[in-house]
Amino acid sequence: MKLTILGTGNAAVSECYNTCFAISDGDRHFLVDAGGGNRILKVLKDTKIQITDIHDIFVTHEHVDHVLGIIWLIRIIGQKMNQGKYDGDLHIYCHRELSEKIRSIASMTIQQKVCRHMGERIQFDIVKNGEQRKILDCPITFFDIASTKAKQFGFTMQLNNGIKFTCVGDEPYNEVNFEYVKDSDWLLHEAFCLFREADKFKPYEKHHSTVKEACQLAEKLGIPNLLLYHTEESHLAERKKLYTEEGRQYYHGNLFVPDDLETFTL
Repeated sequence: MKLTILGTGNAAVSECYNTCFAISDGDRHFLVDAGGGNRILKVLKDTKIQITDIHDIFVTHEHVDHVLGIIWLIRIIGQKMNQGKYDGDLHIYCHRELSEKIRSIASMTIQQKVCRHMGERIQFDIVKNGEQRKILDCPITFFDIASTKAKQFGFTMQLNNGIKFTCVGDEPYNEVNFEYVKDSDWLLHEAFCLFREADKFKPYEKHHSTVKEACQLAEKLGIPNLLLYHTEESHLAERKKLYTEEGRQYYHGNLFVPDDLETFTL
């Protein structure tokens, strides 16, 4: 299976895209968030992920840099449904309050001939803490990350090769989710900035962490593969090098600081 990082940046970036990614098994794709706008269409095109091959999307939370791209996908997929160019249904996984907000935004901004598919072929699958689903033939457990800003969910996915893949959203790991995160082979975790630049970017005010804290966490949990994202972009050209250098001081596993559109084999 393959992981494609579609975007790596925080909400305010302009030189890269907002954090979102896809897990793929051949031509089947599980999309996690969609960034903050119609650039999602471009990054999917650049990674050769066909929109008609996306049937499962998980939306972590309501912030604009994660949810507005979903509105564009509803529009494009709904149009393709009307044109007879989309087989099957689209499943959007999210918590109940978020499903209502997505439906409201879509209904106010997209033509009714597209929105009519919501609740029919565009299905909202409401998830609760600890609930399981099967996506890409893999069991997934969704969990509430206990956010202090907006209700947000993460997930852990047991891949067919035995690999445990975990995403804790775009806030620091919370110990209340230890039972879900423990024994993960891959952990996707936010790292808003370098620790030495915390005074400049003020990650703690936004309830984010630095490279140092994310790496210390992964070291403590014994995670063999750590991927850092949801970052600032002032060091975009050198981000991989700088973040890796800082992270190596605190973490001894495989550390990944991806660029947009980078792919990994899971």
